[in-house]
Amino acid sequence: MIILPAIDIKDGACVRLYKGDFSTVHKVAENAVDTAKSFAEQGAKWLHMVDLDGAKDGERKNSKVILDVRKNTSLHIEVGGGIRDMASIEYYLSQGIDRVILGSAAVKNPELVKEAIKEYGVKIAVGIDALNGMVSAEGWTDTSEISFTELAKRMEQIGVSYIIFTDISKDGMLSGPNLNQLDELKAAVSCRIIASGGVANLKDIINLTDLDVYGAICGKSIYSGSLDLRAAVEIANAAENKGKGASYDYQQS
Repeated sequence: MIILPAIDIKDGACVRLYKGDFSTVHKVAENAVDTAKSFAEQGAKWLHMVDLDGAKDGERKNSKVILDVRKNTSLHIEVGGGIRDMASIEYYLSQGIDRVILGSAAVKNPELVKEAIKEYGVKIAVGIDALNGMVSAEGWTDTSEISFTELAKRMEQIGVSYIIFTDISKDGMLSGPNLNQLDELKAAVSCRIIASGGVANLKDIINLTDLDVYGAICGKSIYSGSLDLRAAVEIANAAENKGKGASYDYQQS
């Protein structure tokens, strides 16, 4: 399993939200580049970055910060937020971003996903964010009438290889990921699933490795200190090496 520490950007700053609510925004770090470098020093190989302003407004807003991180670290980076057209996809990928995440477009403009997959293949991921099992879009301000499993099946049919799943009710709450919905999603599609939202501690990382998801995004837990990133990476690497069902010794700080 891959651990992806998260950096969310709003107005150029590293922030976190509770359940995607923009009124709860609070700064968690001073500098995105320094934060990303610290993640790399703790063993992370991937970084998950979101342009929160872009997600809300439907256009790139914080790409300069994101590309500053790209230029100053060796991390693999996936980016989401406000990517609603081929020009934005091309922009990020041409600047060295490894994977682009389409979120609202999966609901609002599936033709864009088809075109992107045809052009860029595995460099495209789809973010499925759900509240009470129903997909939300537009920076989580618009709830659709599509279930998360139904959208995942549609995306698999298009050719999507990576799905990033977030249970919005878990986001930023440190209450543990929604293992039941993740299990349901894994049963519904053969895509690689990246879990997002709710990770609080090393036990959650172990639970996700046992579930055999492809990756786990960790945000607030790292910034708050409830999750030891270095230990999480070690557990994920051990799961990769030993296979599903391995047991681990860990200590909670």
